[in-house]
Amino acid sequence: MTTSFDVGPASAPETLVFDDDGRTPNSRYPVLIYRGLMAGTDDEALAAAFEAAFEAHDWPPQWRGGVFAYHHFHSNAHEALAVYAGEAELVLGGEDGQPVHIAAGDVLILPAGTGHCRISASNDFALTAAYPVGHGDWDLCRPGETNHARATVRITQVPTPTADPVTGTDGALSRLWVD
Repeated sequence: MTTSFDVGPASAPETLVFDDDGRTPNSRYPVLIYRGLMAGTDDEALAAAFEAAFEAHDWPPQWRGGVFAYHHFHSNAHEALAVYAGEAELVLGGEDGQPVHIAAGDVLILPAGTGHCRISASNDFALTAAYPVGHGDWDLCRPGETNHARATVRITQVPTPTADPVTGTDGALSRLWVD
């Protein structure tokens, strides 16, 4: 089973940075989007391959499903989302954020505080989610319902993971998520 992906310069992740909009804190770290890491396999095999890679890089997978159709963020955990079936349109960065299309084979790595919301999805859309070791008790925060100041403080206290969930210690996260 695959536990790592060959991510060369041509497939380096896209990066997106979002400022605090007063309702969604976002992060000082960029969102990382790896496109088309795997294709041509069945859904279960793709999900298992992503989960094995995440586990090997100390990002234990915790659930499979979709993305909520309302704006939210996690103030106490970074999150990796690997699409293993279908496609979806998300908005990242808060209510006035940026639309992003994701499809089977894509991985999003969302730093703590990054707003995300599903706008639309195919009927078969499914992903698996993972969080770095020690981040297992992630919270669910909604703009306008969560104390923004307290969430911002919690976000600054979330430790930087030791490895990129896709490529390990030599991954983009290790180079781009530096203080």
